[in-house]
Amino acid sequence: MGVVVPLESDRGEGSDAVERLTELVGGDMERVTDLILSRLASQVEMVPELAGHIVESGGKRLRPMMTLAAANIVGYQGTDHVKLAAAVELMHTATLLHDDVVDESDLRRGKEAARKIWGNQASVLVGDFLLGRAFKMMVEVGSLKALDILSTSACVIAEGEVLQLATTKDTRTTEDAYLQVVNAKTAALFAAATEVGAVIADRPDSEQAALASYGRNLGIAFQLVDDALDYSGRQATLGKTVGDDFREGKLTLPVVLAYRRGTADERQFWERTLRDGDQKDGDMDQAIAIMEAHGCLDDTIGRARHYGAIACDALAIFPESDMRDVLISLVHFCVNRSY
Repeated sequence: MGVVVPLESDRGEGSDAVERLTELVGGDMERVTDLILSRLASQVEMVPELAGHIVESGGKRLRPMMTLAAANIVGYQGTDHVKLAAAVELMHTATLLHDDVVDESDLRRGKEAARKIWGNQASVLVGDFLLGRAFKMMVEVGSLKALDILSTSACVIAEGEVLQLATTKDTRTTEDAYLQVVNAKTAALFAAATEVGAVIADRPDSEQAALASYGRNLGIAFQLVDDALDYSGRQATLGKTVGDDFREGKLTLPVVLAYRRGTADERQFWERTLRDGDQKDGDMDQAIAIMEAHGCLDDTIGRARHYGAIACDALAIFPESDMRDVLISLVHFCVNRSY
C-alpha cells in the first residue's frame, strides 16, 4: 500500500531548481568532483574501491553545491570554496557509510550499500578515512573559522546519531526531541556548508548568519519531507527501501504525531511494532492508515513548508540575482519533491 502526500502548492514548483543550480555552479562542481576523486587515492586497495562505490553512486550533491552557491551569492572571487565544498561532500559521504552500518541498511541511493559488499568494519574505517581527507582539505584552506564551523558540525552530527539511538523505539519521544535529532543529524551540515561560503569571502557576520540560517532551515525541511516519504514514497526513486524507518523502529515526526493523536489501541500498535519490534505482515499498511486518519503526513509536510519559508526569508538581505532565485527555488523543490 502506498499513498501520495498531498501538497497544497504546485508540485512542479522548483522542479528544475537542482538543474539550474547545477548549471550555475557546474564548472566549480567539476573541480570539486575531480578533487574528491584525487583524494580517494590510497595504497590500501579497498579504500578507493569502497569509497568510490558510494562517491560515484549518484545523489544530487546538494551540500557541496550549496557551499559553491553561498560563495557565489556573496561575490567570492577565490578558489578555496572548491576545497571546502569537496570537504563538505566527503563529510557527508562518511556519515552515509556510518549511518548504513548503524541502521543496517541494504540500499544506498538505489544501489547495494557498501556494508553489504565489504562489511561493516571496512565501511566504518573508510568513513573515518574520508573524514580525515575532509579535515586535511579544511586545513589547506587556512581559514580557522571555516575549520571551526565544519569541525563543530562533525561533532554535532555524531551527537545527533547517538541521540537518535537513544530515541529509537522510544514511543515517549516528543516533537521537540525529534527536532533536536534533525537539527544535529541533518541541518548542522546544511548550515555549515552554506555558512563557510560567506566566511572565506570575509563577509559581514549578518551575511554569514543569514546563509547559516538558510542552510539549517532547508536541512530541517529536507529531513521532514524525507520522513514523510518513508511512508509514502517509491523505492525506485527514493534510493532506499520504503518503510525502513518503520522497520528500524525510528520515531520520526509522522510517528510522533500519530502516537500523540491516536487512540489507546493505536498507541498499543506503535508500542508493539516500534518499541517491542514485533512486526507482522500488514503492519506497514496499518501504520500508514493511522497516519492518514490523523493527518500526520500532511502536517509533517506543513511543518516542512514552515521551515522552508524561514530559509527563503533568510536570503532577503542579499540583492536580487539568479543565484538567489535558484536557492529559493531549491527550497520549493525540497518541500514539493515526490521522491
